[in-house]
This record gives sequence, structure tokens and C-alpha cells, in this order.
Amino acid sequence: MIVTRTWLSEWIDISHKSLELLVKTLNSIGLEVDKAYSLKAPNNVVVGQVIEKFKHENAEKLSVCKVDIGTEVLQIVCGAANVAQNQYVAVALEGAKMPNGLEIKKAKLRGVESCGMLCSSVELGFAKTNEGILILDESIGELELGRALNSYEIFNDELIEVELTPNRGDCLSVYGIARDLAVALELDLNEKKKFEENENALGIGRILRLGVTRDLNSLLMYRAFELKEELHNKLLINLRLAQAELLSQNSIENLLNYATHSTGVLFNAYDFDKLEKSNDELNFTLSKETQGESKISCQEEFLSISGIYQNKKIKCDENTKLIILEAHYTEPSIIAQSKNKYKEIDEKTFYRSFRGSEPKLNVGMDFLLQQIAKIPSVMIYSSSQQVLDYKKEQIIAVSIETINNTIGQSIDKDEILKILKKLGFELLLTNDGLINVKVPLHRSDIKNIFDICEEIVRIIGIDNIASKGLEFVEKNHLNETYKDYKKLLDLRQSAVNNGYFESLHYVLDNEKELEVFGFGKLNLKLINPITEELNTLRSTLLNQLLNAASLNAKNSQKIIKLFQSGAVFNTKNEELHHLAFIHSGFKEEAKISNKAKPTLVNFYDFLLDMRNILGAFELKNSNFSFLSPYEQAYIYKNNQIIGFLGRVHLNLEEQKDLPKTYVCELNLALLKNEIKTAKPYSKFPKVSRDLSILVPKNFSYETIKETIKKLNLDLLENFRLIDIYSDENLKDSYSLTLNFNFKSLEKTLEDKEVNACLDTILKALQELGLKLR
Repeated sequence: MIVTRTWLSEWIDISHKSLELLVKTLNSIGLEVDKAYSLKAPNNVVVGQVIEKFKHENAEKLSVCKVDIGTEVLQIVCGAANVAQNQYVAVALEGAKMPNGLEIKKAKLRGVESCGMLCSSVELGFAKTNEGILILDESIGELELGRALNSYEIFNDELIEVELTPNRGDCLSVYGIARDLAVALELDLNEKKKFEENENALGIGRILRLGVTRDLNSLLMYRAFELKEELHNKLLINLRLAQAELLSQNSIENLLNYATHSTGVLFNAYDFDKLEKSNDELNFTLSKETQGESKISCQEEFLSISGIYQNKKIKCDENTKLIILEAHYTEPSIIAQSKNKYKEIDEKTFYRSFRGSEPKLNVGMDFLLQQIAKIPSVMIYSSSQQVLDYKKEQIIAVSIETINNTIGQSIDKDEILKILKKLGFELLLTNDGLINVKVPLHRSDIKNIFDICEEIVRIIGIDNIASKGLEFVEKNHLNETYKDYKKLLDLRQSAVNNGYFESLHYVLDNEKELEVFGFGKLNLKLINPITEELNTLRSTLLNQLLNAASLNAKNSQKIIKLFQSGAVFNTKNEELHHLAFIHSGFKEEAKISNKAKPTLVNFYDFLLDMRNILGAFELKNSNFSFLSPYEQAYIYKNNQIIGFLGRVHLNLEEQKDLPKTYVCELNLALLKNEIKTAKPYSKFPKVSRDLSILVPKNFSYETIKETIKKLNLDLLENFRLIDIYSDENLKDSYSLTLNFNFKSLEKTLEDKEVNACLDTILKALQELGLKLR
């Protein structure tokens, strides 16, 4: 978005504001300035008038001009094709230094003396306005011969180019930029006079009637004017459009572009003579299409889609005399919805309407009519035809406390209300302390309280908001479902890492086969089972794993390690989530280290696998009929049964044609994620001691373990059973060898301290009736 100081000055008084301050202010309110620089004509360039022109006798394309600069008449040789007698022109005098580095001197061109140069806009350092030299007119101010060109404001200007974010379509005009600057600089916008109608002018109703078929999502306003002679726009308009890169060859289009760039209101212009009429009268039909967009037609002839494109056949050209002006606004969301429906799009119109054009159509139309009124021999039809019935502005309920909490700084209520009012928001205080903020139509990007807070912050200045340390206040969104899923995922990964393969089965199983496991029958019966083999909901995962292992064994697999997770059901028809493992066959593959004779898996091998997967746990006696009475146990964690493990009973192994097989089944709901606690560790060496004690064969090791634990010896780090021995000499007793590790956090232990601990342990064991071997 390109603006100049003089253009802005038509909307806001910035005469005492420096370019540096304007740039700083625009940046602070979120309108980032891409570049800003001075636009000034060189010194020694003055206003002159061509009083005589004749052809150069030695050059067909050169003309010799007599140019009056007030104090004298200069002879200047000029090669421009558009130079003519009585024109006011920009004259570079001897000694003038042009922006391209050229210094003007007296010279002879093809034998004719030339005392200066007639300049084009480009040669003066401005954008190109036309082919040939620059023709001056009274639009830049009163033309005085000999007056320095850079004493006119338009030739001593400053240009600012603003890079706008897509949501700030309200600032795609000089009026929009001035509106925000006025708030930031605490200035008032210049009061604009309304266009005054000519009492004797014909009314627009004589040539145009509107028909609205449905409620529209657009605002529309129509005016008309008639040209009596060919239109030529003034220099001020052309020069500004050229600087904004909007100048075209069509004078009417330039007039509309000027009004749009100035006010933000979008316009279409229709050639009256190119439209189908009924009794010299136009009948426009305004309808709402399928995506909510507004279509304008005339006698079944398509004219335009508001905000998207206009029928090129009925646009104005250099021969147009009677013109129908259309100012229009359509909600940006409607433009976005309907864009893909149309192959032909006016990119310049769409760029503005999609981001949000100016909805105050009267602002743009009054501005445009005031420019048209300056055209000689023009007739402007009185009154207007319009459709301004549109949805009400969005209302957002806010509170000062919420605004301050969101911004993170206490801002005075009056300051907040003042900023919002200046930005065009309407405010209504309610009885419950809330403020209903009515969002103006030109701010279609304001949707919620956070957008309102952003408006306040950008006007106050982000640099004026005190910085604070980052505080994480977001709620933890990790729920139990995710934690259970993550726990199962970790267990599955750990099982795979230990050589187990995952097995998948139906939730249905064979009722007769399940009777072997003795978990009880379900009260829930399947009315229409898939097959006879799948006639009930499973009560355990083990039957399916044993069948899978049996199938693998029959296919000559020597090492079978499987696991499965899934739903099982108890006798109360409650759904539980279990995890089961099976290891059948050899412990390892045949290899050199075992002389190609691997051993079958044993209880301790399987225990080690389960420990690697589940972490530390304890075992206590169990009594499952389908497991070997000598190799089975409940698994305890945190003093709670979470499952069981053991060797499959010999009869069941034979029935399934399986080698030595161990299984484990766990209730996942009871297998909680353990909190990891950091503990101090000793930098001193540990002391290890072994004790061998005689234990009756019917005596439980659990009793020994609990007795030693209850002693709560500070120096005892851990202990474990490392050997069981029996022979004929020991008769009805076992020799159990226990290994004890002692360690201190403070020092290296002495023998007497370790022996004292061992004496305490022996004394406790003797009270159980046990003695050293």
C-alpha cells in the first residue's frame, strides 16, 4: 500500500509530523513500513509556459520552443512529441542537477542554441505519467511563471510504502491508513464535506431502476454522470496514481482507481449505451447466488459479480458519454466461499474485496463525485439508487478485567474505551459490568476478545507493555486413556526387545477348551456364534497362545516366544484388559557355545524375561490346576496381585503336543506406571557375605525373607537366595545359601560392623528354629 504525505494530509493534519515519526508510528501499530523516502523535484526547475513552437530546421523530430519563465524567455530545443503552444511545463534551468546525474548546461543541438530542458516526470525523479514531457495544470496549485517546481507540495512530497498483513484490508486506502494514524497520534480526521447536489439536475430515476430479488450479502450504491467532451484527468490524479503503480490508459478507470485508493470503496462503471434498455431506462436486477455472492444483471444481461469481476463488454472506454457508477461492498467470507465458482476474476478487485473493502459507500461516492464535478461540461444526475440493508455489526461482550488479564498489564478503563471509540468501535455498558463492543463493518477480521486486546496493545505500543517471565499455564491434556495406551506400547516394545513375537486373535474362543483353565463360565451366551470353535467370549488369553504355540511346534519351530494383549471377560461379564506371554521349547538356538545342544527353557529363564519386561516384582505361592504344582506363582507388585506365571501342566503339554512350556498372564489395569525416584548412592565399596542355613523341607522361604526385612538394617543393601542343596546327610532339610551385601553412604565398613549385622540376622533366624549349616 503506497501513500504520500500530501495524499494523507487530505484526511489528517500531519503538517508538523516528521517522516521519521510517521514511519515509527506506523510500525508501532502493526502497519509495517517497507520503505519511505523523499519525493522532491531538483532545484533550478521552474514553471514555464511554451509561447511559441516551430520545427527544428535540421532535425525532423526536434522542436524549437520559446518558453516564458517569468523573468525571461528561453529558447529550448525539445524532442517530445506532445509539446505544444500555451502549455505550462517544467523547465530545468542552466545549472540544474537531475536525479540521473545529468547537469543542465547551454548547448547547441544541430546548430540551434538550447538554454535548458523541458522535463518529463521520470526525468524529475517521479513515476511515469505520460509519454513525453510533463504538462502542468492548476490541480497542483496556482501556476506562477518562474516559480520553483519543488515549492509545490506535490513536487516536494514524501512516499511511504506499507506492507499489510492479509487481515488488514481496512488499511488498503489512504483513508484507512489515516484512520489508524489519527488514533495513534491522537489526532482527528479532517471533516469531509458531502457532495452537494445540483438542484436543477435530472434525477437518476429517469434512467435507472433497481430490482432486488433476495436479501443480499452486499451493499450497493448507484449514481450517474454524463460527459460532454472527452475526459482528461488532472496532473495531481495521474501523478499520484503513477506513484502508486495504478495509472492506466483509461481515464474513467483512472478516476475510479483514484477514488478507491483514496477511500477504500470499490467501484464499477457501466457504459449506458452498451446496456440493454427498456424505453431508454435501465432495469438492474440484484440477486443472491448459491454461495451468497451478489449478481448484478440488466435485462438478462450479466453485468458483474460484486467483489469478484465485471463483464468487460460493458466497461467504459474513450467514447463513453453516459456512465452508471456502482459502489459496492461484499462480506469477505462470501468472497472467499464463491471465488472458486468463477473462472474469470478481476485480480485487483478480488485482492481488495477478499481482504475487506470499505463499507461506507457514501464516503467513496462523495469523494468520487467531488472529483467528477471538477471536470468541465459534466452533468451529474441527482440522487442515488442504493441497497444498504445489511446484517448488523458483530457484538462482542468483554470486561476490563478480562482485557487486562489477557494483555498482562493493568490499563486504565478510560484509556481502553478511548482507544476503541477512536478505532470506530461502538460501546455499550451493561448492568453486569460487561461492555458490548460493536465491531465496525470495515474490521471484518475482529472476531473475539483476543482481537480486541490486540487492537488495544498495538495502539498503546507493544514496547509499552512490560515484559514478564514465561509462565506455562496450559492444562495437562494427558488423560488416563493415553497413559494406559503408552504403558501397553512400552510393554509391547519391551517384549519384542526380549525376543517375543506379538500374536493376534479374535475375542471369541472355544468354550470347551476354556474349561481346562478353570476360570469359570460366562453368564453371557452367544446366540449366533461364528463357528462351533468360536462360541464364547474368552476368559483368558492363554488358550489362544497355547494353540498358536502348538501350531508353531508342529511346524518344527524349536523356540516359541509369543505374547498377546486384549480383552477378556470374567464370570460377571466384566471386560478386563490382559497381557499374556508364552515361552515354549528351547532357551536358545543351537550354537558353538552350547555344543549344538541347547537346553530347554526353565523357570528361572522365563522369570528373567518377565523381569526384563515388567521390572522388579515378587512371587508368592499359587494353586492353578492347569499349571505344574511345583513351578507356579502369583506375581506381586506394590503388595498387590497383578497376575501369575508358571509351567504348563504336563497333561496339558501332552494334549497340545508342546515341549516344556511356561506362561504368564497379567491384568493391565493393575500394572501401574511406577514413579521413578532418585536415591543417593554410596561412593564406598560394598561388603559381601554368604550364610548357609539348614531349613526344613516344609519351611517357607517367604518367612525367612520377611523376617530379615523386618530387621530394617541400615547397612544391609540387599540379599538374595543363591543356592539350594540337599543330600542324604541332610535328611529332611535343605541347605539354603543366602548372599548379603552391606554398604554405607558415609564410610567404608569395618569387619566388626558387618559382623554385628550378621549376628543380628543369625539371632532372628535362630528364633525361627533355624541354624547355620
